[in-house]
Amino acid sequence: MLHITQALTAYIITITAALGLIMGSFLNCMAWRMTHSESVLKGRSHCASCNHVLGALDLVPVVSWLLLKGRCRYCGRKISPRYPAAELVTAVVFVSLVLRYDVSFTTLKFLLLACVLIALSLVDFEQYILPDSLVIAGILIFIIMSPFNNTSFLKTIFSGIAGSLAVTVPLLILVLLADKITGKETMGGGDIKLLFMVGLYFDWRLNLMLLIFACFLGLLLALLMGKAKPGTPFPFGPAIGAAAFLVMLIGEPLLNWYIGLFYYGLYF
Repeated sequence: MLHITQALTAYIITITAALGLIMGSFLNCMAWRMTHSESVLKGRSHCASCNHVLGALDLVPVVSWLLLKGRCRYCGRKISPRYPAAELVTAVVFVSLVLRYDVSFTTLKFLLLACVLIALSLVDFEQYILPDSLVIAGILIFIIMSPFNNTSFLKTIFSGIAGSLAVTVPLLILVLLADKITGKETMGGGDIKLLFMVGLYFDWRLNLMLLIFACFLGLLLALLMGKAKPGTPFPFGPAIGAAAFLVMLIGEPLLNWYIGLFYYGLYF
């Protein structure tokens, strides 16, 4: 559907980007409220510094932040660039997934998963926690979207659980051993629960790729945040989320290319 005409392609991409910006704004708000014990569904948006209720002109994704030069209209306090950055990232994620999977149930499934992962990442950046409620939301999305796969519902559920456990169980054993040897926590339980949730969406091979990506991205994030010293805590959730996004986009082509190298070697 996406490539029927150039005009239709441009229209779908434009709508997708706009929805991504709007959803990014909502996820920003949701993450902030979750970390400050406020209701996600009740109450109007307000300034985090002066608590002044924000008007419509203050809530236009990215544009409002730019026009206000990154400051609150009412108290003049600085507004973190994290907010427009998250909105732009969400828009890029939305557009990338639509370009990758066209207009389909797979796209919808991964868009919903991406929203959960972005929210989890924002909360993890803020408080170094991964709320169980968001992890459960990711599991429910997997279950709800399973009937729309090409395989049967039960087979999809079983395959997802098997693929997830194939990676998370060995990882959990290694983490427990490392905790025992070092006498301290080497990996948060929330990170393992997040890996289990994300693992439901892929088979064991892609989950292994996801874990490798997450480790490299986590190391990069720790270096950028100045938290690469042993024993220094840092938010690993964003690295898992970014790794999952990479697997959504390039996981299968990269895996097929890698497996193809062995067939090529055997042939010659």
